[in-house]
Amino acid sequence: MTPPPIRRALALVGMPGAGKSTAALALEQRGFFQFRFGGIVTDEVTRRGLPITPDHERTVREEFRAADGMAAIALRALPHLRAALQTRASIVIDGLYSWSEYKLLRTELGAELTIVAVTCQRSTRYARLANRPIRPLTSAEAEARDWAEIEKLEKGGPIAIADFTLDNDGDPESLIARLDAVLEALAFRPD
Repeated sequence: MTPPPIRRALALVGMPGAGKSTAALALEQRGFFQFRFGGIVTDEVTRRGLPITPDHERTVREEFRAADGMAAIALRALPHLRAALQTRASIVIDGLYSWSEYKLLRTELGAELTIVAVTCQRSTRYARLANRPIRPLTSAEAEARDWAEIEKLEKGGPIAIADFTLDNDGDPESLIARLDAVLEALAFRPD
């Protein structure tokens, strides 16, 4: 009897503006199933008929976590991730946020979990956040978001425990080249 295929998830983590979504989009364009944790929050903001703003997103995140604990987003994502793993051997998670989410996925996902942290200098992240076309942030807003994500969202844990760290102080092509090296080392391919 042939053993069942090994199911694997690669989670991209990092601070705002580091390049997680750039990496996730590149993987999605190559045929990987990609699930964005932030989509859980923005979908709820939209469902409430509110515009997508940092304040509305924060309100929803905080309400979810007040109701279901620090793993609330992962709890809501888990059915989607498990469903994807029923038909795919490998998936990509964009934006695993908290230490509690990491621990929940390690025990409940039913797949090998590899964490890839995308990092860069704070000044580079803040410049990217100021120049992005959707929801740009001033330096003061970016700093306040950093502090809130570290202090209130346990964001540092998944970054610190990452299996791989990709420096993204350069251009997107350099980041994708480093990501490709990780994928090759893991033999991580879309199915």
